[in-house]
Amino acid sequence: MYYKKITAMPLAGILLLGLSASAWAGTVEDVKALQEQGKHSEAYALGHEHPEEMGNPEFDFQYGIASIDSGHASEGILALERYILNFPDNARARLELARGYFTLGEDVQAREEFEAVKKLNPPATVSAAIDRYIDAIRAREGRYTTTSSFYLETGAGRDSNINGGVTNAAINLPVLGSVTVAETGVETTDNFAHLAAGGQVSKPIAVGVTLSGGLNYDSKYHRTNPAYDMGSLSASGSVALRQDANMFRLNTSANALNIARNRYRDMVGVSGDWFYQLDELQGISSSLQYARLTYLGANEVRNANMLGISAGYRKAFISALQPVMNLGLNASQERNQANRADLGRNMTGMTMGVSLTPHPQWGINLDGNYQASLYNGPDIIMSTTRLDTNRAYNLNATYLLSKNISIRNELSFSDNQSNLELYSYKRTVGSVNVRYDFK
Repeated sequence: MYYKKITAMPLAGILLLGLSASAWAGTVEDVKALQEQGKHSEAYALGHEHPEEMGNPEFDFQYGIASIDSGHASEGILALERYILNFPDNARARLELARGYFTLGEDVQAREEFEAVKKLNPPATVSAAIDRYIDAIRAREGRYTTTSSFYLETGAGRDSNINGGVTNAAINLPVLGSVTVAETGVETTDNFAHLAAGGQVSKPIAVGVTLSGGLNYDSKYHRTNPAYDMGSLSASGSVALRQDANMFRLNTSANALNIARNRYRDMVGVSGDWFYQLDELQGISSSLQYARLTYLGANEVRNANMLGISAGYRKAFISALQPVMNLGLNASQERNQANRADLGRNMTGMTMGVSLTPHPQWGINLDGNYQASLYNGPDIIMSTTRLDTNRAYNLNATYLLSKNISIRNELSFSDNQSNLELYSYKRTVGSVNVRYDFK
């Protein structure tokens, strides 16, 4: 009888331990399975229901990743830090921990962890992903240390309508009736070469205050129609103030546009931006802009002042493609300075876009834009007030060959419809560009 008692107790304990281990393993496997199905929020919720599991390394590993993927980076970091105390050489855990630090804006810790994993010579896809994060960290480092970036870019493409001309020469216009548009006003297709270069420097001058300046040159050279060659030189400067979830920025800019190597238009402007981070995944913004447009030569009659306002919303989604959605509304007024009401206009528009990262070396951006322009007075020849609606769609796909070299494929389509047929046109532009970033 005594023998049975002392042997029953260990057997009962073994059974209880077995049941506990089985339940623990089941929770871990369930969290892992939900993660593999892309159900990050469900995986986090399941793990969150079992706080008694915290401290078990396998649970901490799976729960930590699920927490970061579902937008609970703080909990994920704590879980992964517990895991790494037991397994400091686990590269995957350190990579996920770095991602958690990055999400919370802890850039110093994130960079240290990313660079530690990079030294282990991970697969190319992992290395490319790390480079993306380090680039983003470098961009954010402008808040507390001087940063700079420079690039060179070249490419080639084809433009279906380099002059924004009408599709058919025979059109019908108010007052004038049926007319035949001159050859220079009919759409012209041509191949082109593209060259661009630029750089930017940012320097913090106080806590939360950063000064930035940039210079960029962009040009396009057509194969058979040099009269439409374009060159643009832009300079910009800004001061940004960050306070908690708010960022305020004051910008100045200047641009000189040349056509066929002749000065065509100068622009100087100022703008004020406000951005508010609602949470880790979404934010709102607004902007107020003013610009003075000065045309040269025979185009001086187009001189104008422009005032505009815009608002935007940005949201990131937690999924394998890492989608980020952007929505925007804008309105502006262009006031002609030569008392030509027909050359001034009121504009309203909206934009919608999404960026995807289907692979660490690939980035895809799709966006659509709509703008309506109502001119301030009737055309002096056709006695009709012009009304245009423009729809544009853009697709960009970027492939990272290495840390410094990327290839960008661009395709855009625009359709401008006007109640004055002379200004209606369609245009498709495709190009391939190679870019080198000095980092």
